[in-house]
Amino acid sequence: MSTVRLMLEYFHPWTNAVGFYLARERGWYRDAGIELEIAVFDPQRGDTLAHLLRRDATFGVFPTNRLLVRREAHAPLVGIAAINHGGLETIQTYAGSGIERPAQLAGRRIAFAPTPRGRAMVRHLVAKDGGDPDAVVVVDSGRRELSVDDLKAGAADASFGGYWAWDALFGSLATEQRRLWRVDDIGAPRYHSYLLGCQEDLIERNEPMVRAFLAATARGYAEARSAPGAALEVMDRIIPYFPRPILRRSLELIATTWGLDTGWGTQRDDLMSEYAQWLALHGILAAPERWRTAVTNALLPDGMARHRRLATV
Repeated sequence: MSTVRLMLEYFHPWTNAVGFYLARERGWYRDAGIELEIAVFDPQRGDTLAHLLRRDATFGVFPTNRLLVRREAHAPLVGIAAINHGGLETIQTYAGSGIERPAQLAGRRIAFAPTPRGRAMVRHLVAKDGGDPDAVVVVDSGRRELSVDDLKAGAADASFGGYWAWDALFGSLATEQRRLWRVDDIGAPRYHSYLLGCQEDLIERNEPMVRAFLAATARGYAEARSAPGAALEVMDRIIPYFPRPILRRSLELIATTWGLDTGWGTQRDDLMSEYAQWLALHGILAAPERWRTAVTNALLPDGMARHRRLATV
């Protein structure tokens, strides 16, 4: 039995990880000879990729852009599957803010973590809608995702970054009092929000285990969509401090991003290429074409990688 540590992408588990938890509960990892521990990263010791580099985890879930930046710095990490096949982020505000479209963020306060990628995305979305990105007033919200209630209370006029399948479900304001735009609907480059990956040499050392892990994981995500009641029960036990109606709705929404109809886990070359080019345009990457060496679909279960084959490590 191989002991494997999977590290998630956020400060706590959320519904995007349900495929791992459901596969573990069903015993599919154990059937493959894997004893799976699921953990979250310690923010004082870096993100999931930093933990992977120190071998504090075997596998990890992380944003695509962070992997590509690390690869340019010669980090021996590789994406082996896509978790999400679209953007999860939103621009959010409230009725009465005077903001009815992204262009109207010009001259207004928008809260988000002002990383290079975050700043570039906000500027891109405002400009795409015909607004002046130079007129946007940035409110540094750090790692906190402001709720619509926070915005209504005056923390900022709008926010960027909260997920439409999670953060946007919280808050007391009625639906008709909210304004929300998914980045995929307002001109963002297409991208995989999260990838699953590992150290390159793990593939060299134990390719059969990596393949077995991916096969069980793919099965877990398929089960989560086909058995939503079971998925809800698992998440209700893992994160019981969140209201069950929010967990249920989040599962319904996030399941639409898992790419199950086109082959779970496939890292699509169109999404990867478009995003890498966009990151390079905004000075975040220097050599966007190198994305092909950063990911591989070669380890996915047979029949999963139905799009054009990517480079293998």
